[in-house]
Amino acid sequence: MFVNQFLFLAAMLFCIGVYGVIARKNAVLMLMSIELILNSVNINLLTFAMRNGSTDGHTFALYIIAVAAAEVGVGLGLVLLVYRNKKTISVDELSEMRG
Repeated sequence: MFVNQFLFLAAMLFCIGVYGVIARKNAVLMLMSIELILNSVNINLLTFAMRNGSTDGHTFALYIIAVAAAEVGVGLGLVLLVYRNKKTISVDELSEMRG
C-alpha cells in the first residue's frame, strides 16, 4: 500500500473527529470523536515511522494510546458524575458553572 492511502485515511478520520466535536451535543459522542482524532494521529505517526525506518513513531503512538485510555477513564467518570447530578449529558445544558 502507498503512503498516500494511509495519509488520506488519517485525514478522513481527523475530519470526522473534528466534525463530531463541533457538531455533537452529547458528551459521550464528543469523547468518541476525540478518540477518532487521536487514532488519526497514530496512523500518521506510524506511516511516517515506517517510511523513514525509525521506531520513534511507534514510541509516540504507544504514548498516545496511553493518553487516550486515561482520557476515556477520566472523561467517562466526569460524564457519569454530571449525569448523576444534572440528569443530562447534553453539553448545551451544562453551560453554567454553579450547581
